[in-house]
Amino acid sequence: MKHWLWLSLFVLALDQATKWSILALMKPFEPVEVLPHINLTLMFNEGAAFSFLSTAGGWQRWLFSGLALVVSLVLVGWLLRLKPHEKVQAAGLALLIGGALGNLIDRVLLGHVIDFIQVYIPVIPLAIFNPWPAFNVADSAITLGVAALFWIFLVEDLRQGRASRDATP
Repeated sequence: MKHWLWLSLFVLALDQATKWSILALMKPFEPVEVLPHINLTLMFNEGAAFSFLSTAGGWQRWLFSGLALVVSLVLVGWLLRLKPHEKVQAAGLALLIGGALGNLIDRVLLGHVIDFIQVYIPVIPLAIFNPWPAFNVADSAITLGVAALFWIFLVEDLRQGRASRDATP
């Protein structure tokens, strides 16, 4: 299933290309409206999701970098062991790998992750979600990868549950 690594490489290349383009073209924290409720806004995240540990003093850079590297290696091993019919699982793992490596490159080279997609969700009244914390292509790939894996495992659990009920006399 190593041919699925093309998807990881595509995500990685798209992520880095968009980040470096935004970095070259925009000034930090100046929103540019793309569509209603969607802005491009250059931001820097020294932490993890939702800026977790962003003010920890610098050690988190290496913790998150090491974690991303270990997780990526584990996911590549998992991907290589999949059977040819496990395409959704392979796609999910490939998306996760590409996203993790995209953010890993930022952390190692820059000390922070470049985020630039900012979404407002007006139906949610909580200020913490308006705007939604900025994200990037790598974060989107990670989210899609997790959703694909969640979906496949949910479907498998439902199938196995249904099969065991059907087999019970």
